[in-house]
Amino acid sequence: MSERVIAACDGAAKGNPGPAGWAYVVADGAGVPQRWAAGALGHSTNNIGELTALRQLLSATDPELPLEVRLDSTYTRDAVTKWLVGWKRNGWKTAAGKPVANQELIQSIDALLEGRDVTFVYVPAHQANGDPLNAIADKAASDAARTQEDAAGTAENLPVPDPVSSTAPRAARSGSGKASASKTASASGTAAKRASSGGSRTLAARYPGTCPCTRSYAKGDTITKVGSSWGHPECAAPSGS
Repeated sequence: MSERVIAACDGAAKGNPGPAGWAYVVADGAGVPQRWAAGALGHSTNNIGELTALRQLLSATDPELPLEVRLDSTYTRDAVTKWLVGWKRNGWKTAAGKPVANQELIQSIDALLEGRDVTFVYVPAHQANGDPLNAIADKAASDAARTQEDAAGTAENLPVPDPVSSTAPRAARSGSGKASASKTASASGTAAKRASSGGSRTLAARYPGTCPCTRSYAKGDTITKVGSSWGHPECAAPSGS
């Protein structure tokens, strides 16, 4: 019987664009971390860091084993589970007729997904009691972006995530208080299926900016109203709060 592999991947850019990096952590079927890797990307964007992390993860895992990928990037998730089919049908053009951003990276990910059993699970970032694998990948990617040095290791030398206060404003804004439950509830199917996202009205950012959670977003990223500002959909307060 094939054992499922659980993993997380993340990207970071200090400035977006700015010094960037990628990282992934691979765990066993019980979610216990086994190995990790991170790499520098020079001056790049957060989206490229996120996509590169997924590509590196897919390249570093056995295609014969079912894979669960945990990630906090709705852009990466939606690119490979919602938008990819339409882009390919339109000759790698958006609905507006413009070339798809980061096309080469997405095409290489598409090839790596071919014939594989891969499930993408969205997990909110920077949450107290959030997903531990995502926190490790986030820390490793951030370190790679900051130092511009590649790194790798095993369970013996995992990056230690920075603590997140449960009373921090960004946790209150983004938190439905269900980070653990969302790991299961957000599992939206394999790469052959299409994920869906709900919530308030969203749009593509016309300019780069910074979400109230302090993480930046790039031009073209999906954003929504977060309080009186604009930011990541996952950071929007639940309706009625």
